[in-house]
Amino acid sequence: MGYDSKATKERILAAATTEFAAHGVAGARVDRIAEAAEANKRAIYDYFGDKKALFAAVLERMLSRCADAVPVEPDLANYARKLFDYHAANPEALRLLMWEALEMGGREVPAEDVRTAEYQKRVTAIEDEVPNAAMIYFFTLGLVNWGKAMPQLRRMVLGADFPQEKLVEATVAAVRTLSER
Repeated sequence: MGYDSKATKERILAAATTEFAAHGVAGARVDRIAEAAEANKRAIYDYFGDKKALFAAVLERMLSRCADAVPVEPDLANYARKLFDYHAANPEALRLLMWEALEMGGREVPAEDVRTAEYQKRVTAIEDEVPNAAMIYFFTLGLVNWGKAMPQLRRMVLGADFPQEKLVEATVAAVRTLSER
């Protein structure tokens, strides 16, 4: 059987997702990605360029998968519940976004214009039904992600034994209230 570049790229992306989610761009090591992907470093550089470009490809793939799995809908409370479920099944998604924020700060991120256009499509899709759609959509993303992004604050404010299901229901209720006309 011959060399399968598509399968190699997929293995590299999967290994890079795990590595970047655990270590960020600065802490990730191409050697570990290559080993986990059963590929050589040269293939990584040939297919993706440098480590930052590989991170951008991983993030783009993750965001695309999330958007496909959880399309925005005017019922933002229902959307919030689905987004919670997605992040529970795909914890690396939020971690990758957090690493991007930590490492990029307020600087422009790779493919920001493309990503901005995608977010604007989501806002446009709900703006006839949701007042102040961009702000409410932004708040929805924040409310859904905050408990996972800041587990120490969640524990200190809500208590160590506060159940995830209760947080989901409280967030869904808050999003419902925010998005009502």
